[in-house]
Amino acid sequence: MEPKSLFLVAIGGAFGAVARYAISEWVPSEFPWGTLGVNVVGSFLLGVLIAMSIINEQVSPEILLLVGTGALGAFTTMSTFSLDVIQLIDSGKHMPAAGYMMANFALCPLSAFIGWRYIPMLFS
Repeated sequence: MEPKSLFLVAIGGAFGAVARYAISEWVPSEFPWGTLGVNVVGSFLLGVLIAMSIINEQVSPEILLLVGTGALGAFTTMSTFSLDVIQLIDSGKHMPAAGYMMANFALCPLSAFIGWRYIPMLFS
């Protein structure tokens, strides 16, 4: 593991974590709309980034580390999603918890697929 790689991931991660926190604070709600939003958007953007790197070879390994692993890895969050589910269940909101889980499990892979499959076609 090279120091340059660690630095790129750390810088990207700092940006992604701050962006996620800011969005969650900007969208205060009893339902975790902020976390759902960042997970869906982050999955879409990661799909676009990976597709551009594989299909068109337009993304350098350094950008993948900075943006993909660092920024988008910290922007999207499984741990906050898990905590949100536990808090919804603990407060007796079982149906919203189930809906939130289904939305994350359906929308995140779907948005990643759309980003991966269709957006790069616009740039080819």
